[in-house]
Amino acid sequence: MTGPITAGVDGTDESRAALAWAAREAVRRDVALRVVHAWRFEEHTAAAAVGRDVQEAGAREAVRAAVEDIGARHPGLAVTAEVVAGDDPAETLLAAAADAGTLVLGSRGHGAVVGFLLGSVGQQVVAGARCPVVLVRAGDSPAAEVAGHEIVVGQDGDPEDSAAVLRFAFETAAARGAAVRAVRAWTLPPVFAYSPASLKLLDDAGGLEPYERKALTEALAPWRERFPGVHVVEHVEIGSAGQVLLSVAGRAQLVVVGRRARRTAVGARVGSVAHGVLHHAGCPVAVVPQG
Repeated sequence: MTGPITAGVDGTDESRAALAWAAREAVRRDVALRVVHAWRFEEHTAAAAVGRDVQEAGAREAVRAAVEDIGARHPGLAVTAEVVAGDDPAETLLAAAADAGTLVLGSRGHGAVVGFLLGSVGQQVVAGARCPVVLVRAGDSPAAEVAGHEIVVGQDGDPEDSAAVLRFAFETAAARGAAVRAVRAWTLPPVFAYSPASLKLLDDAGGLEPYERKALTEALAPWRERFPGVHVVEHVEIGSAGQVLLSVAGRAQLVVVGRRARRTAVGARVGSVAHGVLHHAGCPVAVVPQG
């Protein structure tokens, strides 16, 4: 990972947890931490009565206090901070992430993700960022990291498609001294999807599940070689990718998923697997752009 870790803050408990997560990760990876507040004048709320200058001064003071707290916890960490005014918080955060190694944001609530993921803002950020985006809930603490829980990563497709996702998972595991649980989910395809060539591949592998296990082993091979100190568990299970990942997320300190953003008439959309994991996983989730 190159570039600083960038944390988006807005004064909420969720963003404070995200900032704490980002600071710990920056220390582990020996990179700088950048703190960004995407500030917008709230002219149609009760806060508008205090005026633009007072609102902005309050935002700057909140960021200053947050940075001071991080500096006290991690004295050797290089931290920069800025309040960026603009009408579109998503664009502000995407611009901040342009040169970041990772963007870290807060998210709220099981079953419904709000905060930075409210409306189209978070969706644009997760779908449009060129770097990994990590979503952290308010209740997050270092306990799972200290306890040595796994880095769970979803792998699908061929090795080239999943390279960025696996790289992020292995780099994170190596920095933390954690194990990687690599998950490949598979389902039975319709009969008409088989071709003579695919049938031969399945026959050579000994069946569907052995074929999937072989594919996972091959995808992991270069990362095992690059990170020989990282213990790896290969997990192949029949079922939808989202369900299988969530079934093992309880033992994770971080879940890493890929995303292939797609455009629709109403804007960018994140894939169904990433969407489901973001909604329901209790631990931080990293969404890594693929392809």
